[in-house]
Amino acid sequence: MTVILTGKNLTIEDVYDVAHSRKKVKLHPKALERISKCRSFIENKIEEGEIMYGVNTGIGEFSEVVLNDEQIKQFQKYLIYNHSAGIGDPCPLDHIRGAMLSRANVHANGHSGCRPEITLTLIEMLNKGVTPVVCEKGSVGACGDLAPMSQIALLMMGEGEAYYQGKRYPGKVALEMAGIKIPGLKARDGLATINGSNLLTAIAALIIYETERFLKQAEIAAAMTLEALKANLKPYDKRLHQLRGFQGAITSAENIKKITADSDLLKGMKVKVQDAYSMRSTPQVIGAARDQLRWTRSQIEIELNGVGDNPIFLPEDGIVLTGANFQGSPISVPLDMLGSVITMVCVISERRLNRLLNPALSIGLPAFLTKGAGMFSGHMLSQYTADMLIVENKILSTPASIQSIPAAADQEDFVSMGMNTSLKTRKILDNAYGILGIEFIAAAQALDFRDYTFGKGTQAAHKAVRKFVDHLDVDRPLFNDHNNMMEAVKNRDILNAVEKVIGELKIY
Repeated sequence: MTVILTGKNLTIEDVYDVAHSRKKVKLHPKALERISKCRSFIENKIEEGEIMYGVNTGIGEFSEVVLNDEQIKQFQKYLIYNHSAGIGDPCPLDHIRGAMLSRANVHANGHSGCRPEITLTLIEMLNKGVTPVVCEKGSVGACGDLAPMSQIALLMMGEGEAYYQGKRYPGKVALEMAGIKIPGLKARDGLATINGSNLLTAIAALIIYETERFLKQAEIAAAMTLEALKANLKPYDKRLHQLRGFQGAITSAENIKKITADSDLLKGMKVKVQDAYSMRSTPQVIGAARDQLRWTRSQIEIELNGVGDNPIFLPEDGIVLTGANFQGSPISVPLDMLGSVITMVCVISERRLNRLLNPALSIGLPAFLTKGAGMFSGHMLSQYTADMLIVENKILSTPASIQSIPAAADQEDFVSMGMNTSLKTRKILDNAYGILGIEFIAAAQALDFRDYTFGKGTQAAHKAVRKFVDHLDVDRPLFNDHNNMMEAVKNRDILNAVEKVIGELKIY
C-alpha cells in the first residue's frame, strides 16, 4: 500500500513505515490543488508589493529589511546557505526520511506557499531512496529545525550531499543517478522547506512507535521475573485496576495476566500474602507510562498534520498571517515526559533484577544466580551495567523544554530546545533496551532453577531468550550476552515470539 498525503491523516505508523520500510508516498490530487492555489496567491502578493516575512524581507532580526526584486530571487539560496549551520555526525536515515515525509504533509495543507515542485521533489526523493546527509545537531526547535532542514533544502538546488543505494554522493550526483530533476529555489521555496519542527517531530514519532512495543516487552520481562520469584499474582487481577480507573494500569495488568496464564502460581501454589512494591505495583508503574505515551502520541500526530510555517498563507481569506507555529514546545514537553517514564520503567526493572540476584530476597534462588558462588560471581556485574545505564537515563531525563537560550539578537528569545529532547529521548530508549535485556537474561537464568510450570507466555519468552543467550553455568565474559539481548529487545524478537504463542498484547 501507499501512504497518501492529504495534510490531515498522517499517522505514527505511516512515519515508521516510510522511514523504515521504504513504503511509497503519493500526494493526494486535492492536496496538489491546494498547494498550487496557495502558490498563485503568494505570487500575486509579490507582484502587488505586499511585505511578507521571509519572502521579500530578511529573517529573524533582519525581518524589517525589505528586499528588492533582484534580492528576492537570490534570497532563498543565501537563506539556505546561512542556515546549513549544523554540526556533528549525520542523522540516521530513518530520521531524515521521517522529516521529509512530515514536511511534505505540512505542504499538503496548502498554506506554506512553496511551488508544487518542491513538495513533489521531497516525495520523489523518498520514493527513489535519495536521503540528504544532515548533521544531527544544530536545531533549537524554534523557527523550525532550521539547520538540519536546510541541509535537506540544499538538494533542491542540486547541492549538499545525499545517500543513494547505500553510498554517499554529492547531492547533484545522487539526484541525477536517481533520475530526479533539480527544482531550484524561488521566492518562499527555501523557507517553506525548512520552517517547521519536522525533524524533531519525525524522531518523536519513531520513538513513540518503538516505545509502544518496548512497554509490552517490559511486561513480558516482568512476568518472567514474577514467576521466577513465586509472586502473588492477585495484584494483576483486572478488577482491582478497574476500581481505580487508570486505563494504562488496566492494560498492563491484563497483559501480564495473559502472559502468565496457566502458570502453577495461579493453581494454588503457596505464595506470600503481599510482595514488595517492585513486584506488585508493576501495572501502576508501566500503566502510568502507557497513559503518558497516549498523550504524547496524540500531540505528535496533531503536529504531523498541522501547519507549522511562518508566515502562513490563507488564500481563501486573502491574508498572510505571521505567528510562531514553528515553536517546538508542544512536541518537546510531552516527549520530555515520555523520556522520564521510560526511565521510570527501567528503574522498576532494575529493582526486580535486584530481587533475582540478592539471596535474601530471591525466595530460594542461588546468590547472583550461580551455583558456584565464591568461585563464580554469576550475574553480579550485570547489575552494575544496568545501574550505570539507569543513572545515565536519570541524567538525560532532565527536561530540555525548560532550557531556552535566547538567540538572534533576542528576536528569538524563547526556543523549545526540542531537538535536544528528541536526541536525548532516543538515547534513553536505546539504553532502556539494554536495561530490559539484562532483566530478561537474569529472569531466564532464574527460571532455569525452578521446577514448576510457567505461563505459556513466560515459557515462550524463556525459549526466545535462550536463542540469544545460553544458561550461565560457568562464568564467562558477559558483554556479548548483554549486547545480543539489547539488540534482541530492540528488534522485538522476544515480543514476536510471545505474541506468536499467546496472541497480541494490548498497547493501550
